[in-house]
Order: sequence, then C-alpha cells, then structure tokens
Amino acid sequence: MKIKLDRTLCDGFGICAKYAPEHFSLDDWGYASLAGSPVIAPTDDPAVTRALLDCPVHAITTLSDRTGPDGNPAATRTGSPAAPGPGERKPLP
Repeated sequence: MKIKLDRTLCDGFGICAKYAPEHFSLDDWGYASLAGSPVIAPTDDPAVTRALLDCPVHAITTLSDRTGPDGNPAATRTGSPAAPGPGERKPLP
C-alpha cells in the first residue's frame, strides 16, 4: 500500500500519529506529516488503515496502481462507501 497525506486538509487531531507513530509525526503545532516513506509494509497495513479511516478530515488517502487522467497515480479512500471522500459532503437524510 502507498499513502498520501494532504497537509492542507490536516486539522491537527493527531489520530494518525496515535495509531501509526512509525509513519506519522506531529509538528510543533500538532499537524501531521509523513515520518518516512509513503510505501507501507504489509505488516503496518492495519495501523495505517486505522489511521486513514479515523482521520476526521480525510487527509490520508491510498494511492492505487491505476493512473488518473493526468497520468499520476489515482488517489482512493478505503473504508465505508458511506464515508465522504476529500471535498465531498455526506448527503442529508
């Protein structure tokens, strides 16, 4: 798995660093950054996936093997199909 952290979306909740401190660090203001390579070893998948799913602002995404229209890897969000992705709003009931 390969991940991407969008620091412009991060609100500094720190949940990612709580679940996967080997992969996420917090700066002096509490905002996350990647603490190493964006390529995640299979043994670390559960912790990083938990960080991804629990991020309240969806600042963490996985990069797939597919490419988008611009030729760059397509970003995807794993988890519940009801969860809104980056920039999306959850529909009202």
